[in-house]
Amino acid sequence: MSPPSTADPRSDEFDWLTLDPDEEVVWSGIPHVLSIVPALVVGVPLSLILVGIPIVVSAYLGRKNTEYVLTTDALYKKRGILSRDVKRIGFEKVQDTSYTQDFLGTRFGYGTVEISTAGGAGVELSFDDVPDPKRVQELVNERIRARGRGDGETKSDVLSDVLAELRAIRAAVEADDGATDTAVAEAADTFDYPDSEE
Repeated sequence: MSPPSTADPRSDEFDWLTLDPDEEVVWSGIPHVLSIVPALVVGVPLSLILVGIPIVVSAYLGRKNTEYVLTTDALYKKRGILSRDVKRIGFEKVQDTSYTQDFLGTRFGYGTVEISTAGGAGVELSFDDVPDPKRVQELVNERIRARGRGDGETKSDVLSDVLAELRAIRAAVEADDGATDTAVAEAADTFDYPDSEE
């Protein structure tokens, strides 16, 4: 009898992904099957002269070798046919999300979800041609909100801290004004004014 396996079951499905012990996969996907239609439209007629075959094959392999993963901590994108390129963006860096759909995407229910980060130059990561991009964007936004609540500091806490700081500044200014008024009065009493009678 063989001992039970201690390997992470996620490692079989995502052999390219290394997750933290408490990190869980929330959503995963690949580009929509109909996203290769433009390559078919161009490639099939051109296949008569053998030029279209590489177009169709590269579109198919590109789709099959692209994966997107949304976890409790970050967004991951893996692509590459002969090599592998994996990109990760943690939710603490995400500043903005949006999604777009072209004509075919609107008709067949796929589109691109774009993620911008703080300090980044435009879109840093995109999930291209994913099914139901609106839902994927909602999942990303939910994880961002959940992460914001998870750090223990709410908007109310931040506002309370700001208010306490403002009160401390006001008290310091008022105390400084009282000391300044006393110093001015003492200086006025000891100052020897010249006679103005001439």
